[in-house]
Amino acid sequence: MLFVMRSQCCIYVDAGYLLASAATRLTGTSYRSGIRVKYEPLIESLISQVEEVAGVPLLRVNWYDAAKNALPDKDQERIGAMPRVKVRLGRVGYQGEQKGVDLRIGLDMVAQSRNGAFDVVYLLSGDDDLTEAVEEAQIHGVQVIVLAVPDTEGKPNAVSVHLTRASDGIELISPASLDRTVFRAVVKTPSGAMPAPVPGPKPGPPATPVPGPPKPGAVPTPPPHQAVVRRAPESTLAYRSETGGRSSVAPEYAMGEEKIAAAIMAVVIGVIDAFLASATQDEKDDVIRARPSIRSDIDRTLLFDLSHRIDVSELSDRLRYELRDRFWEVLIQKAEG
Repeated sequence: MLFVMRSQCCIYVDAGYLLASAATRLTGTSYRSGIRVKYEPLIESLISQVEEVAGVPLLRVNWYDAAKNALPDKDQERIGAMPRVKVRLGRVGYQGEQKGVDLRIGLDMVAQSRNGAFDVVYLLSGDDDLTEAVEEAQIHGVQVIVLAVPDTEGKPNAVSVHLTRASDGIELISPASLDRTVFRAVVKTPSGAMPAPVPGPKPGPPATPVPGPPKPGAVPTPPPHQAVVRRAPESTLAYRSETGGRSSVAPEYAMGEEKIAAAIMAVVIGVIDAFLASATQDEKDDVIRARPSIRSDIDRTLLFDLSHRIDVSELSDRLRYELRDRFWEVLIQKAEG
């Protein structure tokens, strides 16, 4: 019997990328809890857009996200109940990070490409780690298009250069569909005031021994909380895996003190404003009481947003300390104000 493959397409959605990028587009920060999403009309818009552009019917939307104990929450249950939508869940790690999501996307895309399930894949992600899976799917004759969230300037948000190069093109999600389905999260509480700060030690870097006299010709090392304005020597420059561009190992060497301070403050204010607008009073109380520990989802957002803003793949310990110090300073100021 002669086997004839039906011409159809498929969508693979990295929900973490979609929601973080949609939040950045709307609120200026990738804080996922800062937005509310109407998932059904958003997914229906994605299906309509992809079928129109591809010119072939959709086989399925594969929706990938993380969940505690790999058990779906209410939103994931509703998404999974939609026709032609399959929810695949990774796990949430000890510190709130996603586990196994990228691996599931890559394995499923390669396996279904090998089986001839479709002709065209639309990959809604910007993750550099999926580059090899894209290339493997292409080996089996499948066309892979990256489906990206547009930023406020109409450019793909947070899509790695390696993934862009490996794909067969980039298609932007319709801005109108995002405007209709993604909204700022605002929680109304009896009082908008923050709780009084809980007395405790001010967060900061651990104590370091007092250095002795510098050796002749040596350049003194500043304490961790200070920004640095001198430039790193050429030998310390490295290549970023996400973009392929050159970046200093310690980005503060390549940036002036004022620019670093401004970037940190912009990130801190953006994340705090998104958190305060979307959090209940109990959640605000819990965050303040946990000082100096920062809730994992907030801390990840701070680190990611600063990395994206100054365009480096890994922040130095000095910048991490400075970022977290400024977070507590601003949050406590708001609590006291």
